[in-house]
Amino acid sequence: MIMDMMMLVLMVMMMVVLVKITTMMIIGVLIIDVMMMMMMMMMMMMMMMMMMMMMMMMMMR
Repeated sequence: MIMDMMMLVLMVMMMVVLVKITTMMIIGVLIIDVMMMMMMMMMMMMMMMMMMMMMMMMMMR
């Protein structure tokens, strides 16, 4: 009886650890995705600014 209880506790602990690891991995992936999206947005903004500057220069001339 006591052994069964111990096994149950161990199983629960293992499950909790697995869930924590999976959640950490998912969160990490999400953070990386968000960072990549932010970088892409920044790059797009920079490109747009450069294009606008070029257009302005062309118009001035």
